[in-house]
Amino acid sequence: MERVNAGADTSFWRGFGRAVGEVYEYRELLLNLVRKELKTRYKDSFLGFLWSLLRPMFLLAVYYIAIGKFLGVPFPLFPIFLFCGLVAWTLFTDVLGGCTGTVVSNAGLVKKVYFPRELLPLSVVGAALVNFAMQLLVLVAAVLVFGGELHGQQPWLLPLALLALLPFMTACGLFLAAANVSFRDVGHLIEIVLLLWFWTTPIVYGVGGVLNRMHNAGLDWMAKLYLANPMANVVIGFQQAVYGDYNDGTTQQTFQGPIALRLVVLTAGSLVLLWLAQRFFSRAQGNFAQEL
Repeated sequence: MERVNAGADTSFWRGFGRAVGEVYEYRELLLNLVRKELKTRYKDSFLGFLWSLLRPMFLLAVYYIAIGKFLGVPFPLFPIFLFCGLVAWTLFTDVLGGCTGTVVSNAGLVKKVYFPRELLPLSVVGAALVNFAMQLLVLVAAVLVFGGELHGQQPWLLPLALLALLPFMTACGLFLAAANVSFRDVGHLIEIVLLLWFWTTPIVYGVGGVLNRMHNAGLDWMAKLYLANPMANVVIGFQQAVYGDYNDGTTQQTFQGPIALRLVVLTAGSLVLLWLAQRFFSRAQGNFAQEL
């Protein structure tokens, strides 16, 4: 007989701490699920985990040639600037894309065996972090290969930006995993949302130029809305940590605001969002077996 999940409280407001404790209790199963995610991703693949390195290297080459060369982006060491954003963005999209279908793809396990259902999206987060660590190696290699002199790097911003990203992407993953059980269109919708989200995040262009044009056009409200994008702040944090500052002579292309303070506020807000997402997941999981 299936045990009742301790996280599925009758009250929406209570149970988060109990759910966290139960996830910790099943930590060995979580590690096994992370291994399963990694093995499944590269099943029957000759190169295996090397794809975690080859994929970002290929994207780096494509964007560098298409945007850095053909479009003439006025950035020195553009590959490093670009890859700072791509590393953070790839981690985010790996989590959202993987979490969305994780409950549905494990329907047989969900209906037959008891375990905290949160382990399924959390295993995707764990596997994505492993790939993220390998992509950081590519970023370090890019800095060594392209060389040059970078200015104003603040390496301590990297763990701060990652700390802000972790609860935010986990919250999004929990919400999408639960929502996709009842509404299977979520998987298709998130692909469109992420495409739009990518181009509203300063990955392939400098945020300073965008903010300057908005200010000159009298659209300061739009600049505030633009900077309310959580991923914009995370990407800026990665850029400031590794690439530093750049001024093309007319415009400050990189962000000059208090990014550390913004990341601290984002972390606090993301923790609240994580709590809400877990409570939503906990309430929704009571119908998982029936919906699946």
